[in-house]
Amino acid sequence: MRKAQLERNTKETKIKVEVNLDGTGKYKVSTGIGFLNHMIEQLSHHSLIDIDLETKGDLHIDFHHTTEDTAIAIGEAIKQALGDKKGITRFGHSYIPMDETLSRCIIDLSGRAYPVFNCEFKRDKVGEMDCELFREFFHAIAQAISCNLHIENLYGVNNHHIIESCFKALARALRQAITIDERKKDAINSTKGIL
Repeated sequence: MRKAQLERNTKETKIKVEVNLDGTGKYKVSTGIGFLNHMIEQLSHHSLIDIDLETKGDLHIDFHHTTEDTAIAIGEAIKQALGDKKGITRFGHSYIPMDETLSRCIIDLSGRAYPVFNCEFKRDKVGEMDCELFREFFHAIAQAISCNLHIENLYGVNNHHIIESCFKALARALRQAITIDERKKDAINSTKGIL
């Protein structure tokens, strides 16, 4: 089983996370931010990656450190669980609708971090959470996993729908990319021989 657990402690956040890439999408998520919990639960459920996460952050300041550091910790755990990436499909893509909204995600677990996030929001916040923090989340998780991650909202009106469709698109693309290709299960999916 491809599993990892780690702790990430700074003066701003204290995080414990466990992931199982070969899970069933089971989750236990506590960040102190209801909407962020909901999005990480979507990520777990639709990727089939089990995520057990506890973040304690400086929410008395704002939600920035908690959001970014949580993404870093999840990304680092996924990277650790991937190990040498032997046998993985490597690439994944997904289009996800949510009512009036359509978003897409394309991922390459290349070992090179390059995030692209193209979304425009109609309001500054969803509930109490600043929408701009989702750019930080997706950039941080791409950096931590060391992957190309392109997320784009093609159209939509409702901020909740836009953000949730982006998380579900990431989940489904990640699910494809981490899947073991039985025809290449003992090989690295690169002509370089390394990812």
